[in-house]
Amino acid sequence: MPRIHFQQQLAELKDKLLAMAALSQQAVVSAVDAYLQRDEGLCDYVRQNETAINTAERELDEMAYALLSREQPMAIDLRFLLAVIKINGDLERIGDQSVGIARRTRDTLRVERVELPVDFATMGECTTRMIRSAIQSLLEGDARLADHVRAMDDEVDRLNRRAHADLLDLIQKDPAHTQQAMNGLFVARSLERIADHASNIATDVIFWIRGADVRHQLSVAMD
Repeated sequence: MPRIHFQQQLAELKDKLLAMAALSQQAVVSAVDAYLQRDEGLCDYVRQNETAINTAERELDEMAYALLSREQPMAIDLRFLLAVIKINGDLERIGDQSVGIARRTRDTLRVERVELPVDFATMGECTTRMIRSAIQSLLEGDARLADHVRAMDDEVDRLNRRAHADLLDLIQKDPAHTQQAMNGLFVARSLERIADHASNIATDVIFWIRGADVRHQLSVAMD
């Protein structure tokens, strides 16, 4: 009976983590839309959403640590709890990065609109696709999908490098657009960091399922 109760608590913890993941994913989508559409209302939403993410982070940490200390789980259950704690932190930082994008969006509203030579829509879609896939790998316990998420990070890195080069070139050619270009650099860098957090989540899913630490590996063995 105690074992059944423990498994029920693990299921509840997973549900709470997935709910928090949905909040973090929505924060990214809203932040990118706010920047692309210059929508101050969406900026407000992202900021308000951060409060819910921070509250969820505290509740998840408290529940996970309580289960660790009370149940002293072994093997895969222990790995799951450790993964939850780490994923929880990455989801909170995704929220923080989204708030940073919203703040930069507010800055862009104070200056003349300039069409920057960066495909932020594609970069945002690649990043949100990584988050969706990382969450799906967590939901389904799918280490192969988590492998794929880690591989997707290379494309976001490439887009960020291209954005960096193109925006620095714009600043050199037209210094009058420096502020807008700097905001663009910040947004691109924030999306790249969000993608890194999604990759971290995938790495923790692999640790949970396979018991393998692949943080510093360029590729991982398939099941």
